[in-house]
Amino acid sequence: MMERFSPKVGIDLGTTSVLVYVPGRGIVLNEPSVVAVSDDNQILAVGEEAKQMIGRTPDNIRAYRPMKDGVIADYRVTEAMLRYFLKKALGSWNIFRPEVMISVPAGVTSTEKRAVVEAAIKAGAKSAYVVKEPILAAIGAGLPIYEPQGHMIVDCGGGTIDVAVISLGGIVAANSVKCAGNRIDAAIIDFVKKNHNLSIGEKTAEDVKITIGSALPLEEELVMAIKGRDIVTGLPRTAEIRTNEIVRAIAKELRDMVKAIKDVFQETPPEIASDIIDHGIIMTGGTSQLRNFTELIRRRTGVKAKLADQALFCVVKGTGVALEHLDTYKRTITSKR
Repeated sequence: MMERFSPKVGIDLGTTSVLVYVPGRGIVLNEPSVVAVSDDNQILAVGEEAKQMIGRTPDNIRAYRPMKDGVIADYRVTEAMLRYFLKKALGSWNIFRPEVMISVPAGVTSTEKRAVVEAAIKAGAKSAYVVKEPILAAIGAGLPIYEPQGHMIVDCGGGTIDVAVISLGGIVAANSVKCAGNRIDAAIIDFVKKNHNLSIGEKTAEDVKITIGSALPLEEELVMAIKGRDIVTGLPRTAEIRTNEIVRAIAKELRDMVKAIKDVFQETPPEIASDIIDHGIIMTGGTSQLRNFTELIRRRTGVKAKLADQALFCVVKGTGVALEHLDTYKRTITSKR
């Protein structure tokens, strides 16, 4: 009897944000994966509240991301974060332990997978399943993954870019590179430091990327004012930055990301390569929304790339679909406790 009641929850446990999906209710949570911890290891805030604190904390508080490059860097904090998100998603009156499905990058080791399952069980899940992100992204983007035809999915998030070729419900060739949104932010910080003698924070860098960033130079540049600390005088100062400067600043990171895609093409069987030419490359994840990114990929690979609907939510929607049809997706799912 108990079995029927255990709620199902899908979690896209990302380096920069955590999305939670409850079948029947849709996406119930979308918060940054940030936790604020005090000196004596008390957890003070999680999610949106903690993100506001990044770069603004006094000495005795640290706000940081317990996930690094798509894998758990700080186990205890990740577990606390998961517990918080599960409780928030299900409501505190919920007495049944949920079945949880969590996404992991394609390149994780079995140890890293186990860490995710352990953390979920400790955080109060009855059973935890782990599925590779590209598979979930493909399901969420509505691709018919069980048909004998190849699809290439590129899931580009904060910590990793996951590239996978999927056919017959399995991964034919895949690659996961730890260069994505966060690396782009870091490159912007560096560039502003070198070229404008200005020191800016992560949050500002992310704003710049979203507001004026582009993967290719624009004829009509966008301009944005950035505020930070002058490196020479140490005083606050405002400077102006343009789109094409950002294009230059992030060129190397984008090259690495395109290379990740090219490497997968080299391992792809020719029949599937021809399918991909027909269908194009499907892009999901937050970083894939960077202006002209799909165009850059088309120019570098010669294959058209297109952004999936609601690119940011594909993975978490995939967890939802997979949870509702657990039996169908059983063979792509690993580790159950």
